[in-house]
Amino acid sequence: MTATATTETTAGVLDRQALVDRFDLSALTPDFYRDPYPWYHALRELQPVKRMQNGSYFLTRYDDVMAVYKNPKVFSSDKHAEFGPKYGDTPLFRHHTTSLVFNDPPLHTRVRRLIAGALTPRAIAGMEAGLVTLVAQLLDRIEAKGDADLIEDFASAIPIEVIGNLLAVPHDERAPLRDWSLAILGALEPVLTPQAAGRGNAAVTEFSAYLEDLIARRRRAPGDPAHDVLTRLIEGEEGGERLTPAELLHNCIFLLNAGHETTTNLIGNGLVALHDNPAQKSRLLADPELIRPAIEEVLRYESSNQLGNRITTETVEIGGVLMPPQTQVTVCIGAANRDPAQFPDPDRFDIGRTPNRHVAFASGIHQCAGMNLARLEGRIALSAFLARFPDFALAGPPVRGGRARFRGFLEIPARIR
Repeated sequence: MTATATTETTAGVLDRQALVDRFDLSALTPDFYRDPYPWYHALRELQPVKRMQNGSYFLTRYDDVMAVYKNPKVFSSDKHAEFGPKYGDTPLFRHHTTSLVFNDPPLHTRVRRLIAGALTPRAIAGMEAGLVTLVAQLLDRIEAKGDADLIEDFASAIPIEVIGNLLAVPHDERAPLRDWSLAILGALEPVLTPQAAGRGNAAVTEFSAYLEDLIARRRRAPGDPAHDVLTRLIEGEEGGERLTPAELLHNCIFLLNAGHETTTNLIGNGLVALHDNPAQKSRLLADPELIRPAIEEVLRYESSNQLGNRITTETVEIGGVLMPPQTQVTVCIGAANRDPAQFPDPDRFDIGRTPNRHVAFASGIHQCAGMNLARLEGRIALSAFLARFPDFALAGPPVRGGRARFRGFLEIPARIR
């Protein structure tokens, strides 16, 4: 190695070390929000179990993240201890500590079983024709406009309709759903501003009031529990327990949140990734059967959900670090999905990548119950869009959502003619 090469290598290590030393979830920079992967690579290489200033740990290696997911008894999803200081006695605290994703068995088991019963492979297959029709209608409107915002006019419109259908929300009552979801999920960011707290608490309050009325109407006129998740949650398990009124409300809110922003991000991230990688777009256009592995690659390459959280219930060692009980742990999905130990050439977008054992939907007992529905929405949306507009171009820089936890776009201005 030449002296020049040695100096460049040393400088690169020092630069990465500086990223690691300065990394703080409570003080993220605009550069991080634009592209967090240099930070993730540096952390994974130099300090894969990074201790934060508040005593929590940030994990970036695939194997460490999987070890957490596979041991839910030691790494609990219960958020009372973490969210109490963050939210206080507020609607946000009551919502996030009651919903499916932030709980352990037995509540998690009861709610997941009820939801999964309405998301069977047969039930999801039955949604395909309606999704195809919905996407075609949205594309017709985009074609008539000529220019479009691919988030507002396309990506976000699809999951709102899907979740609205699952809960059988009347079409003329769906307008507030997206804003409620964005406000509630925005309050999950590592730093909670007073403005975000205000919007999130207002959204939980307004959404809860709406759902109380909707639930009362559904009790008077139940739907088919095989397709209507709200009716299924109201009726509970045959001969088994039913959800409490609070559990019912907050898990309906969770269903919207879980199915909305992450799927919006999947579709938006996919469109931008294909635009920015024209060889891969051409490959998909030439072989539409690649859409299934292409969706998996979008999920890996730009994971819609980048961060997850756990808290230890006993002393445990992870990645060579001993953690006492009640240690808060952040698992970095976005970093795990670009770990070169698991994914060769991880920063390359490859729609034919195989194997592709990403953790975009988590793993273990908390693996996303709606993942196959999200995959279906992504496949239909991207396939139909490319078939209709193979030469689409961006009309300006896409606007990122400014989130660390959820990675997606607020706007994607595009020209389709």
